[in-house]
Amino acid sequence: MRLQGKTAVVTGAATGIGQAIAVAFAQAGAAVVVDYVGDTNAPQDTISKIDAIGGKSRAIAADISKPDQVNALIQQTVAAFGKLDIFVNNAGIEKKFAFVDYPLEEWQKIMAVNLTGPFLCAQAAAKQMIAQGHGGRILNISSIHEDLPMPTNAPYCASKGGLRMLMRTIAVELAPHQITVNNIGPGAIYTPIDKDVESDPKLNSQILAEIPMGRWGKPEEVAQLAVYLASEDAAYVTGSTHFIDGGMLRNAGSL
Repeated sequence: MRLQGKTAVVTGAATGIGQAIAVAFAQAGAAVVVDYVGDTNAPQDTISKIDAIGGKSRAIAADISKPDQVNALIQQTVAAFGKLDIFVNNAGIEKKFAFVDYPLEEWQKIMAVNLTGPFLCAQAAAKQMIAQGHGGRILNISSIHEDLPMPTNAPYCASKGGLRMLMRTIAVELAPHQITVNNIGPGAIYTPIDKDVESDPKLNSQILAEIPMGRWGKPEEVAQLAVYLASEDAAYVTGSTHFIDGGMLRNAGSL
């Protein structure tokens, strides 16, 4: 198995893409820490899915925008599994308003989770990986909107654009330590949060018209890309965003 003997942390792993990555990592042999915030029942579905395949996991609550909680997340991971090999910055939020009406407090919340969070987590993870001395993998779940504008979603797009340059910069800094840093940029990936869009024929057809492959992506497809980037097969892959969007970004660029 590609990740046999590895230990991974996946933030925001209670649902959606984060859950799919956590389960795929466990299937590939990794021990997985399922990070979540809020309700203690939130990560149980992910933990149950990992248990069902005989995987190793632990749920740990941590608000990734808080340095002390991030540091505790790393410490508890090492205490549980002995080391840290892979860190996935998946947790993210968005909220839509017209730019001229965008509340400052909403901007601050989004930037705290989507950009400050990955900064804090990558920094803490890198320190642990450097101390261990055998390299590591840092993955950020970004978006096609690190490159593609999305009206009414300015803070989200800005946070993902910032995540792109954070990734590129720290990839160069951490390469001498054999730590790779990459972004995954999903397009339209179907998760339960999108049920209202898919069930609306007009909205769904508008989305599909923008995707050359003519369908939504699956969280499991994003997860398999994450498995590759976290594996030894990707030891020479660093400093890039890997888009998985059915051609959506290229189609938008041709309009």
